[in-house]
Amino acid sequence: MRIEVICTGDEVLTGKIVNTNFSYITQKLEDFGLSVAWETTVGDDRESLLTAFRLAGERADAVIVNGGLGPTVDDLSQEIAARAAGVELVLSEEWLSRMEEYFQRRGRPMPSSNRKQAMLPRGSEILDNPVGTACGFAVTIGHARFFFTPGVPRELRRMLEQEIVPRLMAMSGVQVAIRLKRFHSYGIGESHADTLLQGVEALAPEGAVKLGFRAHYPELETKLTVRGADAEDIARKLAPVEQEVRRRFGNFILAEDDQTLEGVIVAELARRNATLTVVETFTSGLICARIGHLPGAERVVRRGLAARDLGEVCAAAGVEGVPSTGGVSVRTAEAVARAARHRTAATHALAVLIDLDEGPDRIEFAGSICLAIATESGIVSRRSRIVGGRDWVRLGAAELGLDCLRRHLQGLPVTERIDFEKTEGTPPSR
Repeated sequence: MRIEVICTGDEVLTGKIVNTNFSYITQKLEDFGLSVAWETTVGDDRESLLTAFRLAGERADAVIVNGGLGPTVDDLSQEIAARAAGVELVLSEEWLSRMEEYFQRRGRPMPSSNRKQAMLPRGSEILDNPVGTACGFAVTIGHARFFFTPGVPRELRRMLEQEIVPRLMAMSGVQVAIRLKRFHSYGIGESHADTLLQGVEALAPEGAVKLGFRAHYPELETKLTVRGADAEDIARKLAPVEQEVRRRFGNFILAEDDQTLEGVIVAELARRNATLTVVETFTSGLICARIGHLPGAERVVRRGLAARDLGEVCAAAGVEGVPSTGGVSVRTAEAVARAARHRTAATHALAVLIDLDEGPDRIEFAGSICLAIATESGIVSRRSRIVGGRDWVRLGAAELGLDCLRRHLQGLPVTERIDFEKTEGTPPSR
């Protein structure tokens, strides 16, 4: 089946925003064995949109249009879809009622401009949007079935997964069930992972399992796409491959499927009725921010301390006499973690202290990372060194700190070497 994706909006066309929606759409379709043949980006211009819709209707079987379903004058998707399909726009009383209820639940009157969102091409099929006011819809233009989706990422994702993918699967004539199994890891690079998993696909009969990777530093997502007659058949084919991936990756698997590293940590702490204080330098509160917004974190996170100056962060944690210069050490990290835990009465304290050595080109840096985890029963610590750009070091340090905390909570070693760290003393490249 030939699929095209059309992304609309001047801000997308001009590069003022990064088009993450397109990458999400293509990756999600790929997970289900559906590939995109064309991608078109069009600004908020009526004639350009009309040309794009008509061209896609001639060459594709299915087209996903993203954006242009809002209430403002530059949201043109419904209007141009009706022109391309040769039908008129009509008011959907069903969607108008849904929008009115949406605003009533929030104690707000519906602005008159939102009525525009209930105007759809005659004969359209509504695609449900339970988390917003943009009405998704499907309509035939030329030879293709068009699926119109909102530009708001969380609305798009819900609609794509629940409304569009099932329809595309039915259109493609695929008679088998498909399941995507995902493993999230930290510390293993993509090429290393590929080597570690050589031959795992052969453990499933008839090529039923396809292995794939998606690297998004600092984590790596390993994907197993499984096809079978039904859920039971899929589970049977997946089992030996899934077991082997866990065996080969071992402690580096930090989460699976929709889990996240920070979600796993909050769940582990909540299960123990435990609390956490985080102390960090250079990462600018990134570690605590990844945890603090999660459901249940209000019962777990006791305090977050962040500063760039080592002396200041040590004083805030309750460790006196530490100079601002002279570099970080594991001993200092341990002292900070102990003091922070005691001062905040938390059951666990994580301290991640970083020295950033700037290279001569001011492009590559070496981050010396000293971290410690303090509990009532003792303390564990490690030292690491990550070389790269500022963001590479910052993201890597935050991930390392969180992953070491995850490992400690799960009774795993925190000092296991990762692919991204360099030997101590490695300078920035020249």
